[in-house]
Amino acid sequence: MSNKKTRFSVLLTALLAFALVVSACGSDNKTESNGNGGSSEKPVELIWYTIGVPQKDLAKVNEKINEYTKEKINATVNIKMIDFGDYTQKMQVMVSSGEPMDILFTSSWAFDYVQNARKGAFTAIDDLLETSGKGIKETLDPAFLEGSKVDGHNYGVPANKELPAQEVWRFNDELVKKYNLDIKSVTTMESLEPLLKTIKDNEPQVTPLSLTKDFVPLMPFDYIIEKLPMAVYLDTTDYKVLNIFDTPELKAALDTMHKFYEAGYISPEAATTTSVEDLYKSGKWFTDRASTQPLAENLWTASYGYPVTSTPAGKAYTFNWSVMGSMQAISANSEHPEKAMEFLNLLNTDPVLRNMIDSGIEGVHYEKVSENVMKNLPDSKNYDMPTFSLGNLLITYLNENDPENKWELFKEFNASGIDAPLLGFNFDATKVSKEIAAVQNVKEEFWSALMTGAVDPNEFLPKANEKFKAAGLDKVIAEVQSQLDAWKAANNK
Repeated sequence: MSNKKTRFSVLLTALLAFALVVSACGSDNKTESNGNGGSSEKPVELIWYTIGVPQKDLAKVNEKINEYTKEKINATVNIKMIDFGDYTQKMQVMVSSGEPMDILFTSSWAFDYVQNARKGAFTAIDDLLETSGKGIKETLDPAFLEGSKVDGHNYGVPANKELPAQEVWRFNDELVKKYNLDIKSVTTMESLEPLLKTIKDNEPQVTPLSLTKDFVPLMPFDYIIEKLPMAVYLDTTDYKVLNIFDTPELKAALDTMHKFYEAGYISPEAATTTSVEDLYKSGKWFTDRASTQPLAENLWTASYGYPVTSTPAGKAYTFNWSVMGSMQAISANSEHPEKAMEFLNLLNTDPVLRNMIDSGIEGVHYEKVSENVMKNLPDSKNYDMPTFSLGNLLITYLNENDPENKWELFKEFNASGIDAPLLGFNFDATKVSKEIAAVQNVKEEFWSALMTGAVDPNEFLPKANEKFKAAGLDKVIAEVQSQLDAWKAANNK
């Protein structure tokens, strides 16, 4: 109705008044109870596409979800899951073809949030958050919504989870204890060396420093685009955009990596390795670097089957990509945007719905141990959803081995995060798309070999930098600087 022209308003008013009279008399068989003692139109069915391995018991759980949401908001939801590896491509095809949908998962790493918001795939939800999503605004750390704005508007609801990104050095604790190593002495990459040498000298079957081709040394940069060489310093005050290949920090980091590589601390195949899962399964590794969250050591230890410990590699920063790691958007083609926002509001504020979608049916997939603690039953293998992708983590039930203050620890961790300087800034690459593509090609040629220490930076750093400049990196940086200056002025940075 809201899209009809106002010239019909008089007629509509009359029709609506008549409909209300009929409804009040109970003679309209198209209306039904909304579960709150009132009447409403026929329940809306929302179509929800989300990421993850399709689950065997999804239809069974979906039926229970719909009994609940019909009573609560007079809506049902048809949950459609697409596996991780296929999600981006399939969603691009379906969104382009106008496939009916109301809610869809998006993020910084799958079905790119910023890019698709700019393409018009999503509904701007600023007003909807005020009318139908107030619970979301009350629940979420404000940095989630501020950091996920695109050109001044919100187009998705971020999952309430860990907000900052903090890197740690992880260690196989069996080897730490065996050689009585002091991991607290590790404050920089260089300070790893004595520990790596001990492992190299005494454990020939163990990889001292485990890396994949995606590894990047930890440096004091906030990147314009992840894994491309444009950045500002994390402590910037002037917001000057740098080519990191011109900085002393990169040169020092690459020198250290090459030294480690030459010493045999790094696998010779690191620059082409896509996964090190076999090392984790076998325990034949000593240290690596990973993103952490509260109680992460418990998760890693449970996953690998042996103790894993860690020490901070850097401070906790809230970046654009950490804010946009898991989001639900409302499709621009949705016929029911208000009802979609009502559903998202319920999903993020109602523990019954959130845990049903996350863990399945009580008594079938899990059982309650106490009010907010659960344990999985054998049938949980038929309904194992990716918890992080579904909404507010902080109202999910605890597992038996979780401390009672788990979610308080998350809140403390989120509050501790330092806002990265580019939080809320999203570069529009339209004017330099050709140059970005050329820069990307140069990155593919040099990046992994340099970052994993496989080649001598004295020889290859100048070669890479020369090619980056020939590809148009300076032009890209000039365009970034122009947009960043305007954003800085508009946001009083």
